[in-house]
Formats: sequence, C-alpha cells, structure tokens
Amino acid sequence: MKELQRMSTGIKDLDEIIGGFPVGRSILLTGDAGSGKTIMALQFAIKSASDGFKTVYVTTEEDETDLKFQCDSFGWDMEKLIESGILEIVSLAGVRAMVTEAEMKIGIESVEEDIGRFLDEISADTNVLIIDNLGSHTGNLTPYEFRNRFDFIVYELKKRNITSLIILDSATARKFNEIALFSVYGAINLLKRENPYTGRRERVMDIVKMRSTKTPVDFVPYKISENGIEITGKVKYE
Repeated sequence: MKELQRMSTGIKDLDEIIGGFPVGRSILLTGDAGSGKTIMALQFAIKSASDGFKTVYVTTEEDETDLKFQCDSFGWDMEKLIESGILEIVSLAGVRAMVTEAEMKIGIESVEEDIGRFLDEISADTNVLIIDNLGSHTGNLTPYEFRNRFDFIVYELKKRNITSLIILDSATARKFNEIALFSVYGAINLLKRENPYTGRRERVMDIVKMRSTKTPVDFVPYKISENGIEITGKVKYE
C-alpha cells in the first residue's frame, strides 16, 4: 500500500507526534477564544509557503494588515512570501455581513454554487488552502445545510489534492462539530484549562482524530511563545 504523503504543520514537535498533515486532505481546527487558532494557521501557512507550496489564506475575520501584524510579532516575513507570489491572502472580512444576509435569502443549492465559483477562482497551482474561519458564514444554516455545504468543500478540495486547514470558531463548533468530524481526515481542538496539579491555567491541544496516524491518548500541552506555538510536554500513546 502506498504511504500517504505528509507535510509540515509548521510546529516541529507536532510534526514528530503526528508526522505532519496528510497531503491532499482536510484538517479541522477548533478551539476556545484566545487559544491560538489563527496563530497555528499562520504558522502552517508561513511554513508551507516557505517550503515552496502555493498557499492561499482565506480570512473572514481579519484583514491582511492584521495578519501581517501578527506575523511580524513572531518574526515571520509574510510580506516577502506575498511579494514572491507563493502566499496569497484573500480577505472576506468586508463582505461577511453581505454574504450572511444573502445566505438567509437563498437555498443551500445556490450557496454550493457560490462555493464552487469561489473554489474555481483559486489558482490551479494551489497546494494549501486555509480558511479562517468557516464559522463566519454558517451561523444561519441548519445542520442538514451545514453538512451539505461542508461535505461539498471537503470533497472539492480533496479532488484537487489541496491540503486544507479549516477553522471553526467555538460557537460554531458547539453547534456543528460532530457533523464536521465525519467529513475531515483529521481534527485538532485547542483548549485552555486549569492544570489540576499546579492550579494554573494552561493551553493543551486535543488531537481528536488523524486517520492513518498513531495519535496520543492524552492532551498535548503547548504555549504561545515569541516563536509561535510550541509543544511543552511529553505525549503518551495508547
């Protein structure tokens, strides 16, 4: 059997834990506010682009300036990658309200047509797609509509062999997480909790699923340092 190709997550120790993200598959990223979802997504984007993979970062919450500011704070040269054409930022923040209002007036079939047109506009040489976050445009969907829409996105991306990281905010994840988990190849949840031994707040990631991959049974502690997200503890496997 042919071994599934992997690519770096941008986090060295996480690569050692799961072997990297499977190429041509979709990974779901969820988490609490302030847990570092956008930082993890940017870290993946910068690493992918730096490794020569054409990367498209779709942002529905922040604009390109905000993302550049975050990258600068970690010493990541986003501007250079954008200028070279290997990294593209697509900002949908300005049209978020209009899209949401339009979705309330049209059926799921029309929404899928719009998604199809959006994916068609992504250049054919795209290797990596990051959507931060899909929850901005799903608040008014029923579970049935969400599943149709989400399945459609995952299917189309896989058909084009695009490795994707799809972010859902915590509110959307509470409503649709179980549905989304069925469609994606892997899923990671970022959490903030109180350490029962120290009484201090800490960040941990739960590698919920990663098909064809040996995953740890326990939460994986991490921190947000000056270098981005870093794993801080050992992992235990089943």
